[in-house]
Amino acid sequence: MAELKEEELIKIRRHLHQIPELALHEVETHAYLMKVIQAMNQEHLEVKEFEELPTALMVLIHGSQPERTIGYRTDIDALPVEEKTGLPYKSTHPGVMHACGHDIHMTVALGVLSYFSEHQPKDNLLFFFQPAEESEAGGKRSYELGLFKGQWKPDEFYGLHDNPELPAGAIGCRMGTLFAGTTEVNIDIEGKGGHAAFPQDANDAVVAAANLIVQVQTIVSRSIDPIDSGVITLGKITAGTIRNVIAGHARIEGTIRGLTQDMILLIDKRLQEVCNGIEASFGVKVTLGLNQGGYWPVENNPNLTKRFIQYMSDAKNVNFIETKPAMTGEDFGYLLAKFPGTMFWLGVEDDSQLHSATLTPKESSIKRGIDAITGFLEYRMNAKEE
Repeated sequence: MAELKEEELIKIRRHLHQIPELALHEVETHAYLMKVIQAMNQEHLEVKEFEELPTALMVLIHGSQPERTIGYRTDIDALPVEEKTGLPYKSTHPGVMHACGHDIHMTVALGVLSYFSEHQPKDNLLFFFQPAEESEAGGKRSYELGLFKGQWKPDEFYGLHDNPELPAGAIGCRMGTLFAGTTEVNIDIEGKGGHAAFPQDANDAVVAAANLIVQVQTIVSRSIDPIDSGVITLGKITAGTIRNVIAGHARIEGTIRGLTQDMILLIDKRLQEVCNGIEASFGVKVTLGLNQGGYWPVENNPNLTKRFIQYMSDAKNVNFIETKPAMTGEDFGYLLAKFPGTMFWLGVEDDSQLHSATLTPKESSIKRGIDAITGFLEYRMNAKEE
């Protein structure tokens, strides 16, 4: 099979769009990816599947004069969203949609892989088709299961995320953090229920929760450097059963976002201190649960990202845009904490936002993204180390 052409890539993307699957259940997606990859030139390819993570897939292209292994990661799962695009190739799986553009991600990766299957690279290239980005922390899971061993271990790692706010085919990136890290927050407050007419015999969990919520607002405003960025949102509170009963229990749920892991740990620490203070002040029991999992900040490696930005800025066929950090989460951050690398944006130009039921990325972005990435990888393989 020759290198995939643009019309073939669009067909692949549309097929992937029709078969979205949720985290760790990407069985049909995995099978289709295998079918496309097996049709490529196999001369320098080696494919690996994993019993411990059945929907994951790695492809190694053996280089002609390898000095390093350059990794490229794409995510393959979808979201529990009912599609409302009205497209003729819309999702055939009710209640599931590629509303985050992972069908675009996979197609670009296949295009890059197809190119290098026909043009043997100098260095080894490792392509990782990763399940469970949207939930279940597939990046962290794959690392902890030991998938990156021996020749399957990258010396550096790259990956993209589509961005409907950027022009189709544009490449966006920045030094430092691209995506925030995220932590789930669960707070349970145990007081003592009672009759609304006899508050002296109860211990109102709602009053304690209200004070906790107000005090939490001071963490970012008074504990974080104003030049830095952090967010705490407490989006859900549940307490009580009826208006004339004092609630003995309250539950608060929320999220923390931070641009560095150190900032997230600082916010975690201050939140625990606030909870301890409420516990002491109101005589209640406060249990704080924090779950970050694998959703660490996407902190780009300085040296590799400098090279990436320099290439994309100078390349005549690339529309490069320097972007601001985003407070959205991405589990590639965990892998970038283990391997040096860079994450970047691919513009797909759409009025709808990521995770929306009407997201319709422009397919012209696919080939332009492939051309930019293959150009950069060839440049990277020929660059002298500083």
